[in-house]
Amino acid sequence: MTAKYETVMVCSVKNGEEAAKAIVERIQALIEKNASLENVEEWGTRRLAYPINYEHEGYYVIFTYDCEPEFPAELDRIFNITDGVIRSLIVKK
Repeated sequence: MTAKYETVMVCSVKNGEEAAKAIVERIQALIEKNASLENVEEWGTRRLAYPINYEHEGYYVIFTYDCEPEFPAELDRIFNITDGVIRSLIVKK
């Protein structure tokens, strides 16, 4: 039984926007491998509401996908161990 999820990810831009896009491509490939990806919205570099780890800007991306209920926990684990991911939020729609 699959469910629809939405994930917001904010990547660090201190190493450049190209490094942030590389992280987005890796995460997108992971989602495509384990779920059916419906939409990817890249908002690009935007100012953060408050500094996170002394950073004031981040690269925002929103993924919408259908997957099994076990995958979001694994995706959250990967976000936590990936350098360059400042924040992430996974919501079941």
